[in-house]
Amino acid sequence: MNRLMERYLRLDALPTLFCAGCGNGIIQYAAISAIENLGIRKDTALVSGIGCSSWIPCYLNMDVMHTTHGRALAFAQGLKLARPGKKVIVFTGDGDCLAIGGNHLLHACKRNIDITVILVNNHIYGMTGGQKSPATPENAVTKTSPFGAYDEPMQGAEIAMSLGATYVARWTAAHPVQLQKSIEAGIKHKGFSLIEVISQCPTQSGKSVYGNKDPAFIINYLKQNSFIYKEGMEEPSGRIKCGILLHDNDKPEYIERMENKTEQYRKRL
Repeated sequence: MNRLMERYLRLDALPTLFCAGCGNGIIQYAAISAIENLGIRKDTALVSGIGCSSWIPCYLNMDVMHTTHGRALAFAQGLKLARPGKKVIVFTGDGDCLAIGGNHLLHACKRNIDITVILVNNHIYGMTGGQKSPATPENAVTKTSPFGAYDEPMQGAEIAMSLGATYVARWTAAHPVQLQKSIEAGIKHKGFSLIEVISQCPTQSGKSVYGNKDPAFIINYLKQNSFIYKEGMEEPSGRIKCGILLHDNDKPEYIERMENKTEQYRKRL
C-alpha cells in the first residue's frame, strides 16, 4: 500500500465500497496529499453528505462528520462558526450539492465563509442506481430519463462563481497533480473555495454518459476532451473547461465580518 495512504486510512474500515475504477480514490489521494503538504492534519475537520463521493473522508483517520443528504454545507458552516480555527473541507457530489443541497450552496457562497468544498461531479446518482442528476448531460439515457435527458446540465463551478464564491477551480480525475495543487490553494484561500472534479463512474455514468464502462477509456476521454483555461483565451466548444476559474482575495470573509460587527457593537456599549 502507498505509504501516505497507509498513514491516513482507517485500515480496519477497508475495503471501501467504491467500485473498481471509480475516481474517488484519485480524489481522496489528492486531498490527503494537500493536507499532508500543508501540515494541517490535526487542524482539519472533514464533512460530507450522502452519496458515493461523500464516503471519501469516512475512510480517513481524521475528524470526520458524515451528515445527511444535501446538508453537508449546513453542518460545515456550523462547525466553522463553532471552531473558526479549524480548516473545514467538504466532500460532496453533484446530486448532494446541486440538488437537495443547492440552497445551502447558495448561502455558503454568498457568505464567503472560509471552508473548502470538493464537488465530485460524476454526472449521475451513482450510489442509488443511476438516476439523472442536475449535472447529467443532455440526451443521456438514465433510469429517470429513459428517452434521454432534456434538462440543460448545471455547471457547478460557474454556479459557485455567480453566487459569490471567491476561489473556484475545475479539474478532472485525469489531472491529479493539478487537482492536489488546487485543493491546497483552496484551503489556504481566506474565503469560500469550491473545486469541482469531473470524475468517472464506470458503473453508472459509464453506460449512461460515456457509452463505455472501461475506466481507462473514461479517463482518456476526460484528458482528451478538456482544456486548461487561461484568461482571455478563445474557449474551444464542447470541451471541459479546467483550471483556476476565479481567485478573488478582496471580498471580506464571513467570520471576519461577523467579528468586526461584534467588535463595533461592543465599542458602542
